[in-house]
Parts: sequence; C-alpha cells; structure tokens
Amino acid sequence: MDVRQMGVAELGRGIGAGRFDPVDLAETFLAAAADRTDVYARLTPDRARAEAAAARARAKAGIRRGLLDGVPISWKDLFDTAGVVTEAGSALLKGRVPETDAEVLRQATLAGLVCIGKTNLSELAFSGLGLNPVTGTPPNRHNPDLVPGGSSSGAAVSVALGLAPAGIGSDTGGSVRVPAAWNDLVGLKTTWGRLSNAGVVPLVERLDTVGPLTRNVEDAALLLAVMEGGPAADLSGATLEGAHFLVLDPFASDVREEPGAAFEDACAKLSAAGATIERGRVAAAEEAMDLSIILYAGEAYGIWRDVIEAAPEKMFRPILERFRGGREFSAPDFVDALRRRDAYRTAYYADTAGYDAVILPTAANLPPERERLLSDDAYYATENLLTLRNARVGNLMGVSALTLPTGVPSCGLMMFTPPMAEGRLLRLGAAAEAALA
Repeated sequence: MDVRQMGVAELGRGIGAGRFDPVDLAETFLAAAADRTDVYARLTPDRARAEAAAARARAKAGIRRGLLDGVPISWKDLFDTAGVVTEAGSALLKGRVPETDAEVLRQATLAGLVCIGKTNLSELAFSGLGLNPVTGTPPNRHNPDLVPGGSSSGAAVSVALGLAPAGIGSDTGGSVRVPAAWNDLVGLKTTWGRLSNAGVVPLVERLDTVGPLTRNVEDAALLLAVMEGGPAADLSGATLEGAHFLVLDPFASDVREEPGAAFEDACAKLSAAGATIERGRVAAAEEAMDLSIILYAGEAYGIWRDVIEAAPEKMFRPILERFRGGREFSAPDFVDALRRRDAYRTAYYADTAGYDAVILPTAANLPPERERLLSDDAYYATENLLTLRNARVGNLMGVSALTLPTGVPSCGLMMFTPPMAEGRLLRLGAAAEAALA
C-alpha cells in the first residue's frame, strides 16, 4: 500500500480508521520532496510536523476536525505563508516574507490539513507553459524534456510524482487546468469570488481564482469545501443519463491531432454513458477572445509596473514582454473592454442555458519542448497562446470549469458550467470520470 499514490480522501479515511498516522504521512512526503527543488520552491517542515502532531493528537482523542484532518498537501508559492518566504516564482520578490497566511490556507489549516511546502510556478503566474529558468521548472510527468504546463506547474507535478496527495493552485487563464491536463490530473477552476484571494499574490485581480489539482473529482470537491468552509458537493448517484453537452467549436475542432483524437474518443465514451452531445458555436465566446490582451496584460502591468520597471533585468524575458504588452492601453480602452466582456458573458449564458455543460479539449496542443522554448521566441509565443486558448474561454466567460484525464497522456477533457455551479460541475465530473476510466 503506497500512500504516495493515494488521494486526500483515501488518506483521510485511513487516518480515521487508524491505518495511517498523520506524523508518518508528513514525514513520508517531506522525505520524498526533500531534494526536489525543481518541484518545490521550499518545504515547510517545522510547520508540517507541528500540524501533523496536532492532527495525530486529535485522531487519538476522537475529535478530528473533518475527513481531511491530518492530510498533507502542497501550496503554489503565491499563497502567503506566515513567516515563510513567498516569492511567486520571481526574483523581483526574492526574500518576501508575509506576516499572515492566505485566507484559503488559513481555512485549510483550521480543517486540519498539513502544509508540507510551496511549489514552483511560472514567473508571477503569467504563462501557461510552466517554464521558469529563474526559480525552477518542474518536469512533465511523462518526459522531463517537456514542460509541465503552468502556471501551477509545481502544484501539478507534486501530485503526479507522488510528492503530495494534492496541490492548491491558482487559475487566471488556465493555470490550474493546463498543468492538471498535461500531468493527467483533475483540476478545478472555481468561479471568481467563490474562494477568497486574500493573501494570494495577484496577477489579474478581476480574473484570479483559486483551485485544487487532485487525483480524482471527489478530492477536488473536498478541498473546495475545506477552503470555503462549507459542505462538500454530494457526488453520490452522479450519472450522465439525460445530460446534454455542447461541444464548442471552433475551440474543439481547431486543435492538434493528438488532443483532438483523445477528445473525440472521450466524447464517444460520454455518449455511451447516456449523455447527448451537440456541436455548435457561440459568437460571444469567440468575440471575447479579442479582449484577452487588454484584459490580461493591461491589468497585470497596471498591478506590477512599478515593481517590474525598478528591476526588469531580473525577469525571464518572455514574461517581461507579456507584462509590457499592457503598456499601450489607456484607461478608457480598459473600461470599454470590461464592459464588452460583461456583455459577451450575458450573451454566452443565454446561448448555453439549454445545456448541462459546455465541453472542450483542455489544451489544443501537447506539452512543448523545454529547450526549444528557451531558444526560440516565436515558438514560445505560439505555444503559450495555443496552450491557454481553450481554458481562457472559461475565465473570460466567468464560468466554473473542470478538467479530467481522458486516459490519453497529457490530453484532458474540460467542462464548463455557469458561475457558482460547482456542485453541478463536480457531479457531472464524477459521472464523466467513471465513464472515462
């Protein structure tokens, strides 16, 4: 029985049954991660051991705080940890030590979860590739010569390589879902505002969301519940019978061969499990893509301009150029883009209201080559934009989103449901997970 291949629910049940000891679990994962500086920016052994010891005492006394009390997880290094360096993958923030925990980390700690460390990410979370020559690039689980996806790269790889039972990441334009898909995991993008961003280093505050990367849908549901301090979605009896899905073209059709084939095979399995699948286009989703540069780079540069321009030489150049892409936009341009985005969202909700979910390939491409990305600027730009394209639809439209493994390496199936409909999304995801298994 290898605890490093188990998810958080399985470990939590094992603690409750007396099969696993929280201190032993913490030591197991700390030891596994000890030399993985490519995955972890830093471990938090003192905190982990103290939290695990407290969880052990509660378990022995029969007063566990919940199913996940005593389970260790990793945190992307943009979630503030009190007294521990949090640098968001950037030399610009080197040595930054917050005084308090991020709100979602505080909630998780209250539920008894054990923080084992902080994982690497794309610099300031502004890339879907996961490439970071400044602080470290984790390996893709399938091939270390390929990038792992980003920006929550280390969060995904910590789970994929058995260095954590689950990881917590952030998603502004696909940063949970892409690395989850490329490492064959489940990734949940929550609706903006559902989980607190307090104490999370920002990228685009109007789009930043928090979400878990896990081994299965149940674990994602449990971690969402822990971070918001509420009950978990009821996944019992989840079925695809009678479900009605929309495959959103051209995002589903304009993809490379391997993700396209994996997606079509996955759709066939969903149909066999009772779902009805239609194909169609939604103009609002397509037209909103033209707003991406101003909404992302405009706000990101507005937030980070002074810090960046004080020491631009410290940044990875492609990331620096992405931020500086926001310099050309005026305040009226930005306000106009926000208003247009809101109008597109209204139209999208109306056009998709008759479906239980919209489905897409999570990424339109496979993980690119790490070394070529470092040496070929055009390749970097093309691959990064394609990597994030499908996932970004979910952020621009303000929906909740989930990626599931299809069974084909690095190919995910993504589902969108309306804002704040994570309960429905997770039930559909659990049923789809069974169909795709």
